Amino acid sequence: MSDQVNEQELVDVLAAQTKVDPKLIRLVLKHEQTFINKAKANAKGEVDIDNDDLVDYVVAQRDVKLDELAVESILDAEMDYLMDKGLAGYID
Repeated sequence: MSDQVNEQELVDVLAAQTKVDPKLIRLVLKHEQTFINKAKANAKGEVDIDNDDLVDYVVAQRDVKLDELAVESILDAEMDYLMDKGLAGYID
């Protein structure tokens, strides 16, 4: 199993699930990555991301013309995809 995500496959899956334009999905994912890159890792090297904070951050970006629900559905579908691939999970 690869730790690399096929971005085109991911965008295709998210577009099929959410019915959102792939260009807008890529924009959301770009802002999500920026948010994650700014997050601090804990002592175990894990980064705990609050989904509400992430959604608020993405929606607040000037170039994002999607509402909160659309952004949340994209991010939820992405998390499902990554968990199915064994690349992400939730911290209890």
